[in-house]
Amino acid sequence: MTSASTSPKNVHISTHPCVRAKLSQLRSKSCDGRTTKRLIHEIANIVCCDALAASLSTQTSGKDETPLGYSYDVETIAPAHISVVPILRSGLGMVDALSDLLPETVPVHHLGLFREPTTLSPVEYYNNLPYHSSPPTSTPDPHLAIILDPIIATGGTCAAAIQTLREWGVSRVVVISVLGTTEGVKRASEEWEEVEVWVGGVDSKLNAKGMIVPGVGDVGDRLFGTKGK
Repeated sequence: MTSASTSPKNVHISTHPCVRAKLSQLRSKSCDGRTTKRLIHEIANIVCCDALAASLSTQTSGKDETPLGYSYDVETIAPAHISVVPILRSGLGMVDALSDLLPETVPVHHLGLFREPTTLSPVEYYNNLPYHSSPPTSTPDPHLAIILDPIIATGGTCAAAIQTLREWGVSRVVVISVLGTTEGVKRASEEWEEVEVWVGGVDSKLNAKGMIVPGVGDVGDRLFGTKGK
């Protein structure tokens, strides 16, 4: 597994003991669909917590009172404009882990991308970003987009998603993943200077089909109980 010390500065590999242990459990062929879903959620929750701590700040937004009548400053997160963007379909398994951490409800937009089997190049088949034909230039505040994608293998899908969000007009992109490869996370991290990649673990190899070795198999199939083509 690649160490954090040899990664690009904008790539953050978790060293949390619980993440490492849960990732080891997730790798097992004996891990059933229900357990896979739980482990993806739990790993994502820890990685998301670290990513949000580094990516957000707080600001005072007025006053309120406690039940005993004492006044206090209300703190909210900044930036206020955040969009969560899971990559279909496996990214859906990480949405609750992130949403549970955020103090307010934020919009969840979906991007559908698959890898063409021969070239492994990303192909977009779904995009529900509002006004995705033109960037939301009417939004004056900084806009943070958080990509949720459990696996970064070649990095092509993640890079394509980053480029789509950049064209949409976001100010920054944070990528949160469960497992990546050295090559994949590097490619994603180099797609734009306003990108930070947070990942539970990194393996060094890909096989001929673009699957991570040793990896965790096809997360989408494991989450939804389907068999790959």
